Amino acid sequence: MSPVRAFAAVLGRDVFVTGRELPSFLAQVLVQPVALLFIFGKVLSELGYAQPGYAQILLPGMIALNAFLVSLQNTSFPLVLDFSYSREIEDRLLAPLPISWVAVEKMLFGALRGLLAAVLMVPIGMVVLGEIDWNHRGLGFALLCVLLGSLAGAAVGLTVGAAVPPRRINIMFAVILAPLMFTGATQFPWAQLGHLRWFQVLCAINPLTYVSEGMRGALLPDVPHMAPWICVLALLVSCAVFGALGITFFLRRALD
Repeated sequence: MSPVRAFAAVLGRDVFVTGRELPSFLAQVLVQPVALLFIFGKVLSELGYAQPGYAQILLPGMIALNAFLVSLQNTSFPLVLDFSYSREIEDRLLAPLPISWVAVEKMLFGALRGLLAAVLMVPIGMVVLGEIDWNHRGLGFALLCVLLGSLAGAAVGLTVGAAVPPRRINIMFAVILAPLMFTGATQFPWAQLGHLRWFQVLCAINPLTYVSEGMRGALLPDVPHMAPWICVLALLVSCAVFGALGITFFLRRALD
């Protein structure tokens, strides 16, 4: 069997398993973001604590959040389990393909899960928030941002899952998840943080910010946003840097 066919077979097996576990997967990736969307976009608006039109700004950010974080978690957690008590990684390493390709497969599979979770948020968000007025000509660029955001999240997940020891993974996520969620410009436009310059700089370090800003710029061009080329460039750099780091850590762990 050629390495390409082996890679496709391993990826196909993971996708098939996801299909068999679809209800639990949907509950895992949708309950929390839908709850956040309902509280921030619906309840606060109905109570008058959020300005009219805030739901329009929030929904692209929540879709970006789902793409990035679901990819991150669905790459790192299975990897931690594979390297710890289940030792499932040993079966993967015996497959007739280069070891680095096993890491790429893990990353690609996590990104596919993130992409699916993000796409599902579109109809759910429209039902929860009511009528959403998007610029339909920007849908293609928005989809590109979601795709790159899923890959970037999976690359970060590969780095975390391969670098952090299993006994410390819970501490690691407690430290990084909340900052990632609240500095990713998912609840506010990054370009309007000029009076909080230090926070704006902090948000610019987070790759999730570029997914949120890219989507918001594509779907809501009248809202202040980053230039689209900056979002694409930053996400490509994130994919390359974290992807290279993740594969390096994976190889070190697999060959140890």
